[in-house]
Amino acid sequence: MPFRFVTKSIHAYLIDYPVAIVLLAAPFVLKLGHSGPVAMWLSVITGVAALILPILTDHQTGLIRIIPYSIHLWIDRAVGIVFLAAVFAFGFTGIDGWYYGVLGIAVLLTTSVLNAPEPSISVHGAMGARDTF
Repeated sequence: MPFRFVTKSIHAYLIDYPVAIVLLAAPFVLKLGHSGPVAMWLSVITGVAALILPILTDHQTGLIRIIPYSIHLWIDRAVGIVFLAAVFAFGFTGIDGWYYGVLGIAVLLTTSVLNAPEPSISVHGAMGARDTF
């Protein structure tokens, strides 16, 4: 049985906002940018987006709740892929390369391998019949 413990609640309360703050602060704390300005600003811009995404997501900490949680996870996965690709595409080295490489892998693991499956929701209407138009 896989070790899948990152539930929707854990993701909402313990991952979304703390990761956004890390993405905003880490470039300055770690002095990212030795490989070029993209190494610093990619994290900052992603951090701003990471603050907005959970506000718009349909989960416990969402305020507006217009983005389904499943789409939120796919956006997170895309960020993980972009972080990993950026290491090679922009030639990040040293701390820049490690930062984006480790974060990219962590995001992909958290949103895929370690993510606990959500219970399925019936595609049938309230009375058990399919909606027809």
